[in-house]
Amino acid sequence: MTRLIAGLAALLVALCFATGAWAHASLVSAEPADGSVLSEAPTTVQLRFNENVAPAVASLIDAAGKAHDVTMRAVDQSVVIALPEKLPRGTQVLSYRVVSQDGHPVAGSLVFSIGAVTGTAMPTNAGAISVTTVSLIWLARIGVYLGLFVGVGGVFFAAWIGYGPYGATTILGSLALGVAGAVASLGLQGIDLLNLPLTALATLAPWKAALGTSLGPSMLIAIAAMAVARFAWQSPTMTVAWGLTSLAMIGVGFSLATSGHAATAPPQWLTPTLVFVHGIAVAYWVGALAPLVVMARRRHNALPRAFRQFSAAAVPLVGLLVLTGLVLAIIQLESFRALIDTWYGIILLVKLVLVVLLLALAVLNRFFLTPAVVLDGENTRTLGGSVFLEFLLVVGILIAVAGWRFTTPPRALADSAATPLAVHIHTETAMFQVLISPGKVGSDDFVLQLMTGDGSKLPAKEATLTLSLPERGIEPIERNAVLGPDGYWHVRGVPLPQPGRWHMQIDALVTDFEKVTLEDDFEVR
Repeated sequence: MTRLIAGLAALLVALCFATGAWAHASLVSAEPADGSVLSEAPTTVQLRFNENVAPAVASLIDAAGKAHDVTMRAVDQSVVIALPEKLPRGTQVLSYRVVSQDGHPVAGSLVFSIGAVTGTAMPTNAGAISVTTVSLIWLARIGVYLGLFVGVGGVFFAAWIGYGPYGATTILGSLALGVAGAVASLGLQGIDLLNLPLTALATLAPWKAALGTSLGPSMLIAIAAMAVARFAWQSPTMTVAWGLTSLAMIGVGFSLATSGHAATAPPQWLTPTLVFVHGIAVAYWVGALAPLVVMARRRHNALPRAFRQFSAAAVPLVGLLVLTGLVLAIIQLESFRALIDTWYGIILLVKLVLVVLLLALAVLNRFFLTPAVVLDGENTRTLGGSVFLEFLLVVGILIAVAGWRFTTPPRALADSAATPLAVHIHTETAMFQVLISPGKVGSDDFVLQLMTGDGSKLPAKEATLTLSLPERGIEPIERNAVLGPDGYWHVRGVPLPQPGRWHMQIDALVTDFEKVTLEDDFEVR
């Protein structure tokens, strides 16, 4: 038994310090662009994201309705997808799924046409996740939270404050539920990542895929922390219990700081630390609730002492909890409007309302109900009911925040919007790379990199950019480009007054008698 406990502790320490931090990925641009009509079939599709991503799975439904499995490879912040040869003319639907560096799958579909738009190809559900899978992922995440906060936090309370097995059924049940939830989270992550049916949980592929994401080490740390807490519950001495429960609480912090939106947001030297502290503070507070409810209902004579000891550390820890949560919220939101404009913000708003109610109950317990119990040890019913209400609010918070798994943080949306649009135009004789910043309605700057067909610099004497938006009746807007010291041609302050699919034409005057003209479309949202 001693060797097993030592092995679990060593595993938890190794896992905690073997992890990194990442951010959330959003699609920035695609080549060919979504909705574009091409004269010839492309050989590849390039998807550019706002950060490095890992390819997972992609499929293509061609204009004839035939499904193709296609291969993907990562190149810096892009994913290159090789297309089948001899695609039929008409509309093609490409669905893709990649892994964001915070461990969450990012999926979508791209529609392009060869020759003309047709109604043959139908959108595929390859980028969608079933309601059943969504529900199971959400429930598994709630189970993990209960195991870490109610389970590990409850064992910590029993060892350091309660000095007894109060709330054993809730604590041990939460640990078992948490381990089951962590294991299920890994399998369901792989199912979501590879877009497989739930029956594929019986195969190795989804488990291997999930362990390759940042969720893998996060869940392994969580399982190890809950296993250490379970052994601490049966520790032969209090010294061993104190050591194991402290290690398990550290595991709670590291598990949460290893994966997820908040832990992987920039600045990465700060956010994992904030999540680590936030997680431990939550576990300390939440872990005490079930034992205190049991002690209050049994009118145990140790209740006043336990409340005083718990409150002494709870006051500064709750302060840290509020401070770290506030800083993380500011980092994720970036604006107050995101609280009502995004699903992430709406969930945060629900959480904040529940937290305010929770803090109000905590103040009531600390300054009014606890002193009343100290004066009259038999008057515990009101205090016990208040703590039980705290517990219910905590469960509500966990149910809400588990929904963050299916949202994109506003700061990631802002990062995506701030990334310039990239348009690549390539023929046998010339290759133009165009960056459009910020790539949205308003005043935009264009950077033109003019190259020959083999990628060498095109020695142009003049360059002209012409833009039009036929669908909105906007006639051509022509601007002369200026050659900058960086060797690129620049056009600054070009007005893009309306969203839509803009047509771009670039004329490069090579000699007085030779001009190279390339054209393409780009989407302004």
